[in-house]
Amino acid sequence: MAIFKETLHLYSDEGITSYIDITEKIKEIVKRSNITNGLVSVISPHTTCAVFYEEFSHDIDENGLDFLQLDLNNGLEKIFPKHTSASTYNYPGEEHYRAVESWGNIDEYLPNGDRRYLWNGDAHLKATLIGSSETFDITNEEITLGSTGYIYFVDFDITRPRERKCLITVFGE
Repeated sequence: MAIFKETLHLYSDEGITSYIDITEKIKEIVKRSNITNGLVSVISPHTTCAVFYEEFSHDIDENGLDFLQLDLNNGLEKIFPKHTSASTYNYPGEEHYRAVESWGNIDEYLPNGDRRYLWNGDAHLKATLIGSSETFDITNEEITLGSTGYIYFVDFDITRPRERKCLITVFGE
């Protein structure tokens, strides 16, 4: 069995859930892998990000979200409302704030020492619910997706823009 790995570097926005269509990039990676039959695994290593498979709905709102993404946001918001204050969720607690404040790269997590950058409990819960990975079949050197199916990487953390990684592992023969 052969294994081929690649990492995608993606960028999320501040203030809005970032949906990134990675379908074509995954197809290209599968081609580069030279694996004829097997599986491709698409994984987010981030705890506020998810990977999912869904139809592209063609209609978009004024923010550029396709209607299925908008509906997903609205549904998840009913389950996990936005984290708007230190009391919205139990997370983060004082111990977590202190732990993050002790890290050498504190400005990456708490720019200017602002604890509000950790008010992303909703993002963690949404990502947990959706899931951090998807696995797809490869047959005859191609990923087998439905004709309207797209692979999305989503960052639910709206506290600040960031570079994100998506890990791709192709394995088979």
